[in-house]
Amino acid sequence: MKILITNDDGIYAPGLWAAVEVLEDMGEVVVVAPDREQSGVGASVTLNSPVRSVEVVAPLEGIHTYAVEGTPADSVIVALEALVQNVDLLVSGINSGFNLGEDVLVSGTVGAVLQGYFRGIPSLAVSVGSLHATDFRAATRLLSALAHEVAEGWLPRPVLLNANLPPLAPKEIEGIDMTRLARRRYADTVRQGDDGKRKYYWITRTRPAWDMEKGTDVWSVRHRRVSLTPLQTDMTAATTLAAIEGLPERLQKLFPPVSS
Repeated sequence: MKILITNDDGIYAPGLWAAVEVLEDMGEVVVVAPDREQSGVGASVTLNSPVRSVEVVAPLEGIHTYAVEGTPADSVIVALEALVQNVDLLVSGINSGFNLGEDVLVSGTVGAVLQGYFRGIPSLAVSVGSLHATDFRAATRLLSALAHEVAEGWLPRPVLLNANLPPLAPKEIEGIDMTRLARRRYADTVRQGDDGKRKYYWITRTRPAWDMEKGTDVWSVRHRRVSLTPLQTDMTAATTLAAIEGLPERLQKLFPPVSS
């Protein structure tokens, strides 16, 4: 089994190497990750400049490790198209900090595994809900189990699972749920300033007010449970599509038929 591991916290983040350590006995592990933190960049891809990578010395012996001057998505694209062949599993993480609800749309952790999902590779994003996480035991236990499910062919292909764990020891976690993404109710705030050359704007995130419905990822982690959310790339709003089915007819006057 060949496993590619990446993240958005940077190549020397402790969560990434906790993932490597727990998976290295399952097969060949290769690490290709950003050379620095890239949180919040989503699935962005560098197209206007070259993306450079360099092989670096890994904290664990025998692990081929490449640092990429780019985004998490860049790292996976470069890995799959140029550095690593025949990948059986893509892992992003273990991330420090939750990736919940609608925030997955701006998550570099999730943006990385989208590139594997596009290519039909089973892909796992794993996050622990602490920006300063030091205890990855529960996350590595979950990651190992999910990797074995992939190896045994139990999970469908393609599959993209977004896993979030509360920052607790394994014995403190109260269960595992299949969940849907929660909705959040807050707006980003903008602080204005001037550095003496020109005006600037600093975007900051306020504390979210999450919809705490049972069955959502936020509800699960707030109740000391693990959340597993299957994601997909079809963002079509099916309910809205049905509700506005007559819109083309209402707009037809914009493009009247050409007289024969």
